[in-house]
Amino acid sequence: MKIRELRTLSDEKLLDTLEDQKEAMFNFRFQKGFGQLEDQTALKKTRQVIARIKTVITERERAAQGN
Repeated sequence: MKIRELRTLSDEKLLDTLEDQKEAMFNFRFQKGFGQLEDQTALKKTRQVIARIKTVITERERAAQGN
């Protein structure tokens, strides 16, 4: 997901997406451990999406505080 797409999501949907991505990361780690991970870039991509979501959440929190 691109950051533009994430910024259009509501807070609730953003948190749901974050949880989904964390769950996907957990599953990818198991697949990698067992040698079953087909897409080797999946871990990196998921990690980047999680970072983008956290960035949007932080931006919104700072905007709410007036910083």
